[in-house]
This record gives sequence, structure tokens and C-alpha cells, in this order.
Amino acid sequence: MEPLGITTDDCGINSKYKDILHRSSMLSIPLIRCDDPVFNGIIKEEITEEIDHRSFQIGTETEDKINTIDKEIKTEVNCIDCFAFEGTALSESNSADIITNCLRKNPLDNNCDKMSTASKLRKHTSTQTGEKTYEYEDCDQAFSRKSLLTIHTRIHAGEKPYKCDDCDKAFSWKSLLTEHIRTHTGEKPYICNSCEQAFSYKSSLIRHTKRHTGEKPFKCYICDQAFSRKSLLTTHTRTHTGEKPYICNTCDQAFSHYSSLINHTRTHTGEKPFKCDTCDQAFSRKSSLKYHTSLHTGEKPFRCNDCDKTFSRISDLKCHIRMHTGEKPYKCNNCDKAFSDKSNLTRHTTTRTGEKLFKCDDCDKAFSQKSNLKCHTRIHTGEKLFKCNNCDKAFSRKPSLISHTTTHTGEKPFKCDTCHRAFALKNTLEMHTTTHTGEKLFKCNNCDEAFSRKSSLIIHTTTHTGEKPFKCDDCDKTFSQKSNLKCHTRIHTGEKLFKCNNCDKAFSRKLSLISHSTTHTGEKPFKCDTCHRAFALKKTLEIHTRIHTSEKPYKCNSCERAFSQKSHLTVHTRIHTGEKPYICNTCDQAFSLKSHLIVHTRTHTGEKPFKCDDCDKAFSQKSNLKCHTRIHTGEKLFKCNNCDKAFSRKPSLISHTTTHTGEKPFKCDTCHRAFALKKTLEIHTRIHTSEKPYKCNSCERAFSQKSHLTVHTRIHTGEKPYICNTCDQAFSLKSHLIVHTRTHTGEKPFKCDSCDQAFSQSSNLIRHKKTHTGENPYKCDNCDQTFSRKSHLTIHTGEKLFKSDTCY
Repeated sequence: MEPLGITTDDCGINSKYKDILHRSSMLSIPLIRCDDPVFNGIIKEEITEEIDHRSFQIGTETEDKINTIDKEIKTEVNCIDCFAFEGTALSESNSADIITNCLRKNPLDNNCDKMSTASKLRKHTSTQTGEKTYEYEDCDQAFSRKSLLTIHTRIHAGEKPYKCDDCDKAFSWKSLLTEHIRTHTGEKPYICNSCEQAFSYKSSLIRHTKRHTGEKPFKCYICDQAFSRKSLLTTHTRTHTGEKPYICNTCDQAFSHYSSLINHTRTHTGEKPFKCDTCDQAFSRKSSLKYHTSLHTGEKPFRCNDCDKTFSRISDLKCHIRMHTGEKPYKCNNCDKAFSDKSNLTRHTTTRTGEKLFKCDDCDKAFSQKSNLKCHTRIHTGEKLFKCNNCDKAFSRKPSLISHTTTHTGEKPFKCDTCHRAFALKNTLEMHTTTHTGEKLFKCNNCDEAFSRKSSLIIHTTTHTGEKPFKCDDCDKTFSQKSNLKCHTRIHTGEKLFKCNNCDKAFSRKLSLISHSTTHTGEKPFKCDTCHRAFALKKTLEIHTRIHTSEKPYKCNSCERAFSQKSHLTVHTRIHTGEKPYICNTCDQAFSLKSHLIVHTRTHTGEKPFKCDDCDKAFSQKSNLKCHTRIHTGEKLFKCNNCDKAFSRKPSLISHTTTHTGEKPFKCDTCHRAFALKKTLEIHTRIHTSEKPYKCNSCERAFSQKSHLTVHTRIHTGEKPYICNTCDQAFSLKSHLIVHTRTHTGEKPFKCDSCDQAFSQSSNLIRHKKTHTGENPYKCDNCDQTFSRKSHLTIHTGEKLFKSDTCY
């Protein structure tokens, strides 16, 4: 309908009234009420003309429509009876009043809402009544205003008539285009009166202002929670109703919020419209770009009132505040556990359901959290976004960077309330806390074992499945843990990242460095509750504890043997498989243990890294140094339970015990001779195989026992390490020193059972016993004469064993 025939020029109407007259066309009749019959007549005439015009075009029942005009005006008047109007005269010549303000009458409240225009009155009325007269046929959605229906129609039609001149982006609403243009111009016309912060959108200013006022006018009728925005209340309500009206056309996933659908859609399209001006990195969400920008600027505008800590995101501040308040609003539906952060609840829920929604496009690996998928993807891309400001190192995960940064700063802000130990990462503190609470949330489905860390459960599971997904590129060896593969790779590269600050030693594993550091500091913080023995590493204490508990969690699949350490099981398994993965580069001899290879290699190099502090003697094995040290200290740790004898070496005790028990469990397959020690059997077996693995570097002689080689080597070197304390005479063998010492002491420990005669050497006692038995074991090959001593046989045969190198 056209505006009223009376114009502002004709009657001098104030300009603000003109807007009212034009906007009156939004209603079925002009929303104007006055007592002047002339003015009402003009209104009626305008309506009649409009209807006549329409009937001329479409041929409807004009006459019937005209007859109902009076009725329509009456209905409209009744509709606005609850409004009172303030007006002013059109002019001196006209007595009709024009509306300037509409005041809604409320019988309970004299403070009425003011409506400056007719359209606002219409809007206000619909919000009071909840009436939605404009319906869309395709989706049954209804609207209170025709303009909203028009805009909604464009969503179905895909119509975007408003285009940006700078970037060709199109919009369905003109207001969206206006707001978008400000992203190009940088215009921020809306300024906060409290802090002078500027905004591009009026809605952003209104939302920001509520932070100062604390106003939350929108309350949930179910749980009384209040919100500063109506949209937040709408989204919150869906948590109660479970409503998810926004459905993805690609995968049918449903969402409770439209923005969540838009963000999700970009996972299909790969669209990343938000680009960083500094580094050209692109993001699918504006919030992600905003957070990323703060990494460049270092800006942290959100400050905690309790501890002055600042944050780059308000969500991070909210989570932080809950540390002070102790609030945990996110509760698990399956158990009574509550969390301060929604992400922690999500993580907790997936551990129970085992659901893994996020799959890698490059491999078939799936994850329960999107963040984990992102980190995993960087393995394929090699991307390392997080760079250290102090050195050139870069990392694919932010926690790795934070952890690394502490090596420069030494900062550890997260402290344990129980033992006051400090940590660089909050996550590490949370895992540490479980050592005090004993909480073990992660349970194995194959056995009843439970773990405090998910990573520990994953590692444990591989003991059941035998899965080893991490493969070495150099030697095809596989591992169940990525960390083990990393350590193994350093064998090939020779890389030793972990250096000791006290000496020049370097190590390929951090644990080895920690263990080594205790040799300088002597610190052993982990003590056993049972025997009070102290250890440098927590892992070593755990292994030690199993001695007291007799726990043997690692079982062999081939036999029924069980072990307290995984490494022992690995070594044992090689007995069944025959695997000997460690090969000597010099002689190609293979070993099942790396330590055996290292010791063997020293037979070629002659290296003896373990030196005695009391004398200058050196050893190729640390265990040999320990045994040697007890010569100086006189320490004898291994005591016999049957007698008072004690020994400095465990094999000596085992060998001695058999004198009481007579037990000799290790039998030779060839001659069925039995031995108390396995090592003794191995040495004996070489008599049958003629194996002589220990070769002299100075001559071609070889020996079946290492000790024989050691004694032989002294012939070439002239070494006589065993010195008599009484006369300073030196000997190449310890046994010779012991026999010699008895010449000074007069000790004769070997007594004859048949007579009272005693001897300083066991060989002399054996020879003496033959005088009682008449035994003559040494027989001449040329005649039948026998002798009790080998030396007598030698004299008889005339054999000369020792030749002079000087004369012939």
C-alpha cells in the first residue's frame, strides 16, 4: 500500500512522523488511531483504492472485500486497544492527531515499554504473544515477521544477492555483507564506554558490555543457570532436551548448534577461510586463528583475579579459575567422577566406551580425540609447528615444547600437594597424583591388571597381542613402543643426546643418564619400604619390590616359567627361538644378550674400563670389579645357611652349598657327569666339543676357559699380580700365593682321614691318600709298571717336557 495521501510537505508533519506513515504498510491496515473522522476517511479511502487496484489485476471479489473494510478497521482498533498514543496536530488547519509514541498499557505496571515506530510495535506484540504467522512450506518453520521468512527462504534457495566487491563473497542478508566489509576496512565503530575497546559488530559490543555489568538476563527454566546471550541459553537448553536440529548432508551427523555444523562441514570440504597475516597458516575456525595470532603477538588479555596469571583465551581462564574454586561442572553419566574441563570429561568417557571416531586418512589408525588425530597426522607430514625461542629445536606437539622449554628455564609451576614435587606440565602432575591415590582407571580386557596411565595399558596390551607396529628402517627390527624404536635407532646413528654435566660422558637414553648422575651425587631418592634399600630410579625400585612380593607378571608362552622383569622374559624367550640378534663385527660370533656381546668385544679390543680404586687393576666387566673390590674390603655377602662359611661371590656359595646337599642339577649329555653350576657344565662341555673360544693374541694357543687364557697371557707379559705381604714374593696365580702364604703361617688345612698327617695343599693330600689305598693310576705304555705319581711316571719314561731356548 502507498503512503497516505497527506504528505509532510502539505501539512508540515514532523519528519519522524513520516517514518511511521511509511512503516504502517507492514500491517493489514494503517496502525494509526485518531478521533478525526476526516483523517479516518482518508485511511479507509487508501485501503479501498489498494483493494480496487489488486482486484483489477487478479479479479477477486472486490465488493465483498470493500464491505469488510469497516470490520477490519474495527478489528485493528481492538488489536491496539491496549496502546495509548501521544500525538501532535498535523497543522493548525487540521484537527487530526498523528502518533509519535505508542505506550503499552500494563494494568500491573505503570512503567511501559516505548515503541518509536509501528514496526517495532508489531515486533513487540509478537514477542509478547509468541505468535508466528509466517510459515515456510518446505520445512514447517514459522516466523513472527515477514522479513525473517524472506531471509529464511534464501537458505533453501541458496540465494545470496549481496556480494562483496573486494573478495566476491556473497551473503543472503545485507547486514551480513555490511559486517563482512568491515573485515576489509578494519572499521570498528562500536566502542565500549567502560574500557574503550572497539568492535566491528554491535552484537559484539553488547556481549562485551555484559562482562562489565555481569548481566545474565536469560535463565534456564530447568536448572536455573543464567546466560548473557539468548543464543547461549538456546544451545544450553538442547543439553537437556537432546535436540540436534542441524544435520550434515555428507555424513548425517547431527549438531545442536549451527556454528558446529559449519565447522564440521569444513572437515569434508577442507575449507580454511581464516588466514594468518604473519605466517600464511590457514584455519577452519576464526577462534583458532585468533588463538594462533596470540602466539605471534604474545598477547594474553585474560587475567586471573586470584593469582594474576594471564591467558590468551577466555576458555583457558575459565578452566584456570576452577582450580581456585574447585568447581567441577562436568559430570560423567556412568560414574560419579566430575571434571573441571569438558575436554577431560570427553577423554574420560571415551576410555570407558572405547569409541574412536577420528580416523587417519593416511593409515587406518583411529583415535578417540580429534587433538590426538592432529598430532598423529604430523607424523605423516613431518610438520613441527612449535619452535623453541632459545634454540633451533622444533616439535610437533605443544606439550613437548613446554617440557623442552623447562630445560632452559628450569621452571616447574605444577606442584604436588602431597609430596611437594614439582612438574613442568599439568598432565604430568595429574599422572603423578595417581601414585598417591592408587587410582587405576585403565583396566586390561585380557587380564585383571589395571593401570593409572592409558599409555601403560596400551604397552601392556601388546604383551597379549604380540603387536610390534614400530619398525626400524635399518635392520627391520620391530618394537611395541615408539620410544623403544627411538632408542634403538641411536644404535645405528651413534647419537648420544643425554650428556652428563659433571663429566664428558654421554648416553643415548635419559634413564641411563639419570642412573649415571647418581655416581656423582650419590642421590637415591626411592627407598624400599621392606628392606630400606635405596635406588636412583623409580623403575628400579618397582623391579626390586617384586623380590619381596614374589610377583612375576611376565609369563613365557612356550613354557610355564614366569619372570619379574620383562627383559628377563625377552632373554628367556630366545632359548626357545634360538635367536641371537647381537653379532660380533670382528669374528661373527652371535649372542642372545647385548651385554654378552659388549663383554665379548673387549676380548678383541682388550678394553678394561672398570678400574679398582685401591689398586690399579682393571676389568672388562663391572661384576668382576665388584668381586675384586671385596678382596680389599674383606666383605663376604653370601653366607651359607648350613655352616658359618661366607663367600664374596654368589657362584662360590652355590658351589659350596652342594657339599651339604650333594645336589648337582646340571648334567652333561655326553658323559652324564653332574655339576652344581650351569657355568661349570658349559666349561666341561668344551672338553667333548674341543671348543676353545679364548685365543691368545701373542701366540696361536687357544683355551676352553677364559681364566686359562688370563693365566697363559702372564707368561708373555711376565705379570705377577699376587704379592706376598710377608716376603714380597710375586706370583702369577692367586692359588700359588695362597699355597706360598702357608709356608709363613705353617697352616696345613688338608688332613688325612686315615692318619694324623696334614698338608698345605690338597694335591699333596690326594697323593698321600694313595699310600693308604695302594692306588697307582699312572701306567707306562711300554711296560705294565704303574706309579702313584705322574712325576714318577715321567722319570720312568725319560720324557723331557721342558726344553731350553738357549742350548740344544
